[in-house]
Amino acid sequence: MNTLTQLGDGFATVLTPMNMLWVLVGALLGTAVGVLPGLGSAMAVALLLPVTFSLDPIGAFIMFAGVLFGGLFGDSISGILMNTPGNSTAIAGSIEGHAMARNGRAAQALAASAIASFVGGVVAAVLVVFFAPSLAALATVFGPAEYLALAVFAFVAISAVVTDSIVRGLSALALGLAISVVGIDGISGAARLTGGLPELFDGIDIIVITVGLLALTEVFHQAARRGVPDDHSILRSPGRPWLSRAEFRAALPAWLRGTATGLPFGIIPVGGSEVPTFLAYGTERRLDARRANPMFGRGAIQGVAGPEAAGNATAGTAMGALLALGLPTSATAAILLAAFRQYGLQPGPLLFERAPDLVWALLASFFVGLVVLLILNLPFAPLWAKLLRVPKHYLYAGISVFAMLGVYATSAKILDLVLVLLIGLLGFAMRRYGIPVAPMLIAVILGPLAETELRRALAVSDGDPVALVDSPIAASLYGLLLLVVLAVVVRAVRSRSRSGDGDRLVGAGR
Repeated sequence: MNTLTQLGDGFATVLTPMNMLWVLVGALLGTAVGVLPGLGSAMAVALLLPVTFSLDPIGAFIMFAGVLFGGLFGDSISGILMNTPGNSTAIAGSIEGHAMARNGRAAQALAASAIASFVGGVVAAVLVVFFAPSLAALATVFGPAEYLALAVFAFVAISAVVTDSIVRGLSALALGLAISVVGIDGISGAARLTGGLPELFDGIDIIVITVGLLALTEVFHQAARRGVPDDHSILRSPGRPWLSRAEFRAALPAWLRGTATGLPFGIIPVGGSEVPTFLAYGTERRLDARRANPMFGRGAIQGVAGPEAAGNATAGTAMGALLALGLPTSATAAILLAAFRQYGLQPGPLLFERAPDLVWALLASFFVGLVVLLILNLPFAPLWAKLLRVPKHYLYAGISVFAMLGVYATSAKILDLVLVLLIGLLGFAMRRYGIPVAPMLIAVILGPLAETELRRALAVSDGDPVALVDSPIAASLYGLLLLVVLAVVVRAVRSRSRSGDGDRLVGAGR
């Protein structure tokens, strides 16, 4: 009852005209910045941090709540419509979302994304309000071996399950791991794969890789199709911002599964929402393969609903870890930690005692911000979908400009502009020869984490490799991974035997 009373006081603080204005402004600005390729939700919070200097702390953090969730939805808008996600957290949902857009269902994909954001965010906010200390305790059971097992699980699961060819998936994984080790080795201090260039000592930024592999690859792909007649089905989109009963029934379980997948990852410091979104995508793809009429690859709404719900659930519980422990588990949480310190506040267990008005107003603003975003984005889904009516030579020229500006804004390095072009050409070649991008991205994102935790685990155990599988959590993850790989192999063998039987029957008929 005490929690409900304090949450009610938080709602009373938020539901004033001025604070509601800050929620609305934050949601609009977050969405607008999140749409731009290369910037995304984390950059939206960073860019808008100076705007809040003149506000009181409560007003500033209420605005940040709108920016946070608005930026996450903005990431998905550009990914669904133009296959250029604003941030790496929107990659998984963009795969099927863009396929839906190409099939004239852009508004439905955006509606599914908006509802997924609402469902995942609200469930996460409820858990943070009532169970923040208990959720934060989960972070303490993960050590180096568990983090390594989690990274290996993500590597192999994405390479084997999300792709059609295990060999091509592992090839993309190897490319990503090679890119992830560029820079100075944190332990030995040796330069690796830098070519003697000081600009590469810090490695290649994930924004450069994401923009190159997704935004510029799509630009090069469209340029290579010059002269090929366009599929104008996207212009005949019914534009309805709601889902049919069949679409809602298909999406509802995916929203719930994605939310359940994303919740724990906000507490575990693995860097953001990339892992749970890809895991949610892989889960939905495996389930879809068992259906009589699989839809993945042609625009499956479950492929949007699951990852989007997982991403927002992770973002919500990441705020719980930040408030309860002072532990930033994502780039956005790290920026918000800086914002707290800007106002002389230190997130952690004592924050609930020292600044209860701020904490409960912030938690209440999560609920209010999500409702505001849902109200704003569902009616505007057809309007966003009309971006697809812009002539391609204008649309993709604009994407190129904003992508390069976004890359340059993060580092002010000319070399990054060269790298993003080279990575874009690499992505175009991968797309041309059917090598999937997802394993490469997950390797780039989790490669440094896997290397660091492997070294830490071996250092603690004096080089004993048994320590890598000694804990129940690590052993369970490896066992689950083995089952997943066996299931994929068995399915591939059965599929090959069926196709072989079919070929023999055709030959006999001849």
